[in-house]
Amino acid sequence: MSTTTNFKRIALVAVAALGMGVLSSAPSQAAFSGTAGSQLTLAVTAGTGTLEGAKSDSTTAGLVTVTGLSLAANDSYTITSAKKSWPELTTGALTPNLLFMLQDTATSTGASFARLTNNMLQVDTTTPANLTTDSSTSINAVAPNTAPTYVNASFFAFQESATGTDRIAGTYVYTITVQPMAQAATPGTTQVIDLTITIAALASSALVASSSFSTAFIGTAVDATSDLAISALATSSDTPRGYLTVSLRNASGSSGVAARESVTITTTIGQVGTSTNRGRSVVLKYDSDTNEDYNIYSDGTAGTGTITISTPSVSFATKNITFYAVAPSTLVASVATPNLRVGSNSDSVRVTAKDANGVSWAGTLYIYASAAADAAIAGAVRATVAASALACTWDANDDRHECPLTGATAGTAKMKVTNYATAALATAAASGAEVTSNEVSVVVNAAVAATVKIEFDKATYAPGERARIYVTPLDSTGKAMAVTTNANLLAAGGISTASALTFAGTTTTADSLTVVSITTKSNSSSTSGARAGSMEYTVYMPVSGGTVTISATGGTSLPIAGRVAVTASATVTDSGAAALAAVTALATTVASLKTLITTLTNLVLKIQKKVKA
Repeated sequence: MSTTTNFKRIALVAVAALGMGVLSSAPSQAAFSGTAGSQLTLAVTAGTGTLEGAKSDSTTAGLVTVTGLSLAANDSYTITSAKKSWPELTTGALTPNLLFMLQDTATSTGASFARLTNNMLQVDTTTPANLTTDSSTSINAVAPNTAPTYVNASFFAFQESATGTDRIAGTYVYTITVQPMAQAATPGTTQVIDLTITIAALASSALVASSSFSTAFIGTAVDATSDLAISALATSSDTPRGYLTVSLRNASGSSGVAARESVTITTTIGQVGTSTNRGRSVVLKYDSDTNEDYNIYSDGTAGTGTITISTPSVSFATKNITFYAVAPSTLVASVATPNLRVGSNSDSVRVTAKDANGVSWAGTLYIYASAAADAAIAGAVRATVAASALACTWDANDDRHECPLTGATAGTAKMKVTNYATAALATAAASGAEVTSNEVSVVVNAAVAATVKIEFDKATYAPGERARIYVTPLDSTGKAMAVTTNANLLAAGGISTASALTFAGTTTTADSLTVVSITTKSNSSSTSGARAGSMEYTVYMPVSGGTVTISATGGTSLPIAGRVAVTASATVTDSGAAALAAVTALATTVASLKTLITTLTNLVLKIQKKVKA
C-alpha cells in the first residue's frame, strides 16, 4: 500500500469522527432538556385533611417531589395546579385552590438540596419573606448557579382555607404541572401528574355506625334497654312475640348522632322484620335519630331460635328466643316453701314445664287441691269444682312457674298442677290435651315462735373463710316456722362472740349485731345460701385457728321460757398445726418404708447365700 493511500484513509477516518462529534454534541445553552435521564420527573403523595378545627396545612398536606438534572446555571421550573374534580358543593361555593410550600430541608431528600444557600436550589414565592411558612398557588424554583447539578426538592401541597371557599368532606383531585424554564431556547419537557386530597367527615356528622356506641337488645316491648329472656307460643301469629331494639351511633359517642346503615337480621326459627317485610333473613332500613324496633314473629315452629343482627360496620352479639308448643309434654312439681303461713304465699310450689321438643313451656299453669280436705287447708279449688283454679306465674329468669297458695288452717294438703283451669278440665281430658303434674304435699304452719336457734352452716372452716350464721325461730315442738316477721327475736346486742369475726352486714360493733326485727326467708335462687324459715348472716372467720363460739339471747317476741341464751360453735383449722401434722405423718410413712426396705434387703441376702450353697 502506498504512502499516499494511507494518508487518504487516515483523513477519511478523521473527517468521519469529526462529523459524528458534531452530530452528538448538545447546544451549549440547553438545560433540563430532553435526553433520557436529564428531564424533570415528578412524584406525589396523596394528602388527607379533616374538617375538625378547620385544619388545612402541612400536617395533612399532600407532597410533590421534583427531581431533575440542571445542565445550566440558574435553570428554573414553575409548579402550578389546576382543579380537576371535587365533591358536589353548595350553590355559589368555590372549590379551594391548592397552595404550595417548600418542605423543611431536614425532611427533603438529596444532599445537594438546601434553601437559599449558594450553589443550591432557591425557591421564589409571591412573598418569600419566610419560606418555612409562606405559601403560594405558584412556586418558581431556581437551580444553583453551577452546572451540571442534580436537584431534588419536595413541596407541601394543601388546600387554601381562605374565606369564600367551601371545604366539605370528600375527594379532591388536582392536576400538578411542572414547567421547566431553561435559560436557553431548549427547555425541558413539561411534566403533569394528579394529586388527591381526601377530606374526612366530622365525627359528629358521620353516618358510619360505631361498634363502641351502637347497641341491640331483645325484649318483650319496644325501646328495650337490656336483654330479656323471651318464651313465646310457637303458633303462627301476626302479632309480634318480641322486639329487637337497635340503636346505631357514630364514633362521636353514646349519645352522638345516629348513623345510617342497613340492618341485616336473620333467625333460625320464626320470622323477623316489620309488618310488611319479614322472613327468616331480611335487610331493613335504619332511618332514626333514636332507635329502630324490629318485630319477632312466631311461624308455627317450636324450639330455640338464634337471631343475628349486623350492619356493614357492626356485628352485634346473637340473641335467643324460645318458641314452645301449644301444650306441655311434662310438668314436674316441687315444694318451694316447706312451711306455708296462714294467709297468702306467693311462691309455694314450683313447676318445671317442657314441651315435646324439650323446650321450656311458658304458657299458663294452674294449681289445684287433690281433695276437698286439701282445698280447705291450702285454699286452692278442687279439680272437680267448676271454678277458676289459681294461676301460676312464669319466671323467665329462673325458667320455671311459681304457684301461689293461701293458707286457710294448719295442716298438710296435697296439690297438683295442670295446664287447664278446672272449668275446662273435663273437655281437656276428653281431648287428651290435659297434662297434670305429680302430686306434692304442702304444710300450712300456724304455730308461733317459742324458741330461737343459732347455728353455722358448717362445722369446720379454713382461716378467713366465709361462713353463714342461721337464726331460726322454732315452734313449741322444735320445728321450723312458716315465713313470718318476728320483732325482737334476739335480745339487745344481737349475736356476740369473743373471736375476731368480721360481719358482712349491718353491725353495731365489729363483733356484734343488733337485730331489731328478723324476717325468715323462703328458698330463693336470688339469695345465695338462703334457707327457708331462717334468717341468714354472712361473716368471715378469723385468720388464726381455734374454736369460734357465738352466742345470743332470745328476745321479747318469745315467751319468757324462750328468752334464754343460745350458742353455736365451729372450728377454724390451724394452718401451722395442720402443716406440722402433715410433716409428722410424712415422717412416720418414711420410717415405715425404711423398715420395709431393710427387711426386704435382709431377705434378698439370705436367698443369695442359699443359692451359693
